[in-house]
Amino acid sequence: MRDVRVILIGGTSNVGKSTVAQVVAEKLGFACLTTDGLARHPGRPWRTPETEVPAHVAEHYKTLTVDDLMTSVLGHYDRLWPRIEELIAAHAVEGHNTTGLVLEGSALWPVRVASLQVPHTAAVWLTADDAVVRARVRAAGRYEAATYEERHLMDKFLTRTERYQVLMIDAIDRLAMDRIDAGGGRSAAELAGMVLAAADAQTTVGRSSASR
Repeated sequence: MRDVRVILIGGTSNVGKSTVAQVVAEKLGFACLTTDGLARHPGRPWRTPETEVPAHVAEHYKTLTVDDLMTSVLGHYDRLWPRIEELIAAHAVEGHNTTGLVLEGSALWPVRVASLQVPHTAAVWLTADDAVVRARVRAAGRYEAATYEERHLMDKFLTRTERYQVLMIDAIDRLAMDRIDAGGGRSAAELAGMVLAAADAQTTVGRSSASR
């Protein structure tokens, strides 16, 4: 691959960013980080075998409308961007104490990424049909066994997630940036290969001749 030192993988929640990013990082010997690790926004509102939903997370999804949820998460990403930009810049410059980076997260908003003036950086977004994202969220949250209130929280999260992806795809396509369909039964290894091919073909951050 050409001299790319930072690969950004954006996308809505539960589209497979983390898994694909880990595979890409392993292939390249890069570090792998998530934007969620920089500052936490109320997370996914469903129980796992190990954890309960924190009270403040349940309250967030229970009391806010979907419009308010969108305003909240987009505001969080705006506030987070300066830290993301600093992290990208730190890894994009080759040096004895730096390594390449694969950074994934929903906070990688296309318009902001398009404005980056950082060399050796590529960006790709993963997308999936709403049905794919819905099935993944419901499987993770054990929707069929959930209570009415738990389903309500998951449904609010899903509606916000789907609305975010609509806005994200509109921005990606308007800017002629690269996105990859993460559905269709493709494995993480296949998607990682597609991400690497797109990154290698980009002439500016997020854009190649294969952009849709």
